[in-house]
Amino acid sequence: MVDTARLFSKHGAIDSDFNCGNCIRTHVIQFPASQVGLPDGVENVKDITSIEMLDKISLVLSILKDQIELLFQDMQPECIITAMLYPWTVEFAAKLGIPRLYFYSSSYFNSCAGHFMRKHKPHERMDSNNQRFSIPGLPHNIEITTLQVEEWVRTKNYFTDHLNAIYESERRSYGTLYNSFHELEGDYEQLYQSTKGVKCWSVGPQNESVLYVSFGSRIRLPHAQLVEIAHGLENSGHDFIWVIRKRYGDGDEDGESFLQDFGQRMKESKKGYIIWNWAPQLLILDHPASGGIVTHCGWNSVLESLSVGLPMVTWPVFADQFYNEKFVVNVLKIGVPVGSKENKFWTHIGVDPAVRREEIAKAVILLMGKEEGGEMSRARKLGDAAKKTIGEGGSSYNNLM
Repeated sequence: MVDTARLFSKHGAIDSDFNCGNCIRTHVIQFPASQVGLPDGVENVKDITSIEMLDKISLVLSILKDQIELLFQDMQPECIITAMLYPWTVEFAAKLGIPRLYFYSSSYFNSCAGHFMRKHKPHERMDSNNQRFSIPGLPHNIEITTLQVEEWVRTKNYFTDHLNAIYESERRSYGTLYNSFHELEGDYEQLYQSTKGVKCWSVGPQNESVLYVSFGSRIRLPHAQLVEIAHGLENSGHDFIWVIRKRYGDGDEDGESFLQDFGQRMKESKKGYIIWNWAPQLLILDHPASGGIVTHCGWNSVLESLSVGLPMVTWPVFADQFYNEKFVVNVLKIGVPVGSKENKFWTHIGVDPAVRREEIAKAVILLMGKEEGGEMSRARKLGDAAKKTIGEGGSSYNNLM
């Protein structure tokens, strides 16, 4: 959202502050964690360890409603741009008589696929959770199983109701900003507009022996799965950088000892390097030595990979990630699937590995073993398109004018 504010300020949308030499102001609001029974320091969904904590975070967003409304009344903005998780801001905009723009951090493809899944409910007609079916309404034939559909779509819960409020606020908004670009998702941008009747604008992003491995800021895999990844990476024979987020309360000291020893051995042999908890992802991906990424298919990671022209080994875990995988593999054809089969909220991930070392090594070899053709070539072309789209005269640049 801060990057989005910077884009608008560059286009002269924040004139008074800009003329004072201060384009963007931030206002810090106290996060009332204790009021809903959240532990101190848990202020982000990436820090939660159970679905119950997600419900409490959603409750906090409702508690913040009054504070934010007072802030808007004091500041008297001319437009509100808000993340999708704050559907009640559409009411504030109506009271103030100003437009509200809805910022959607995932893809047009995911939005369209999710819309048709909720509308037609094809998964409810399947005899088995593993039976494949095509998502209706899409211009490409995209097959999926019931297990790959989001948990809150398969089984109604508190978050389902929150999402329904989000979709209603989208309908009532002036328009939607997508973290994407026309050259990447033109077919689905058009489908979104024709299906939902909502204005939308794409404002998304601007060499090859090392594989980057990361599952984002939220997902903490069990040690048994990390051990399988370690063997898979080593057996692939390709150099790698692997970012691991520690799983709180796992209690598997032997597993952690294995990873420490493995990391030291890979470092000494100059075949791999482990970074614990956080890494400057885009900086690494943009390095000339980077040749591909193993990704959980979070949309931000997909876009960052595309922006530097890297193909992907796809390993979705939950939420929109399975739709994103289908887009990367079946539509863009710049990814190799590792074989993830079930959409499961990250706090519900069990202790057993979901993907074995043989499948991991096979996917890495398929991706990194290809030279100028196939996934690598197509990814480079999309990377070039991504850079052009945010330059002067590009589609995302023009959408902000």
